[in-house]
Amino acid sequence: MEDFLKKIEEIQKKYHQLKNELLKASENSQIEKIISLNKQLSELEELNALVQTYKKYHAQLKEAQQLLEDEQDAELVELAKSQYEEAQKNLQELEKKIKIHLLPKDPNDERNIYLEIRPAAGWDEAALFASELLRMYLRYAERQWRKAEIIDHSQSDIGGTKFAVVKISWDKVYSKLKFESGVHRVQRIPETESGWRIHTSTVTVAVLPEIDDVDIDIKEEDLEMDTFAASSAWGQHANKNETWVRITHKPSGLVVTVSDSRSQLQNKEKALRILKAKLYQLEEQKKEKELKEARLNQIGSWDRSEKIRTYNFPQDRVTDHRIKKSWSNLPDILDGNIDDIIQSLIIENQTKLLQTTWNDAVSQW
Repeated sequence: MEDFLKKIEEIQKKYHQLKNELLKASENSQIEKIISLNKQLSELEELNALVQTYKKYHAQLKEAQQLLEDEQDAELVELAKSQYEEAQKNLQELEKKIKIHLLPKDPNDERNIYLEIRPAAGWDEAALFASELLRMYLRYAERQWRKAEIIDHSQSDIGGTKFAVVKISWDKVYSKLKFESGVHRVQRIPETESGWRIHTSTVTVAVLPEIDDVDIDIKEEDLEMDTFAASSAWGQHANKNETWVRITHKPSGLVVTVSDSRSQLQNKEKALRILKAKLYQLEEQKKEKELKEARLNQIGSWDRSEKIRTYNFPQDRVTDHRIKKSWSNLPDILDGNIDDIIQSLIIENQTKLLQTTWNDAVSQW
């Protein structure tokens, strides 16, 4: 506890140092420096408040400890004991909150995302479940009062989803949904099953951070663009308004199609942004393979082949295999009520990061 107190006092020193620098910058009308310092102070504000509260309870703990050692009066001893236990409990909670604040930040956490959904094993049943997952994420965004835009959506003959890309925009959305990447498995009796047998199908979900133009460079000569009319079957019987866009990145073999806008130019711009997100993800995957130390995202967020979750309809249960936790009321979950699942994944990731990176994280102070 004493060692922890010494470490976090460095946070307060830095906070007050920045306050003094801001005062000097204001006196000298250094606008750019003022903006930069205000941003740094804003990031430290909540952390500094936690440190102040921690020091207050630490003082109470010391006071109660002294009373327990010196006091003879039974009533005062009981009061000191209660104060000691309360302070100790509060200090444990505050220590965890402070450590979480000091964890290394994922640089993509602030970004908007592209959510990509594809049926995998299971044919029509997989496509139908892909539609249900698509609706689940759209409903989740709606419940958060956030914007979700369907960029591309291809339906199967029976109304399932063959492919879908959704852009979701709001503050720190990548930090909330990045752990949705992976294989989602469904177990249920399809409506077309005459023998009442339970079938298992899978759908892949990829969560891609939206990438700025400065983050990744794409050469024009590496791209091949095809256009198609909205009513055509990839060029067959095409009308004159070829608004669908398909872009192929020749070096990687990645293909992106966008058809949601009536403007070919808008669809091209959207396709390029999705392509950048995919190329960025490929680069991140390459880096992760090269790294030997602990992964930043401890519970697994990049591997699309990883089976992460099972939706079991007969047992009305959703199980996330990474954290070995289950939830009931499957219809409610598929209606977008996935906050509890998302928070459980975030907490598990923070817990694992605390176990591996705390000393490195606090050393910067």
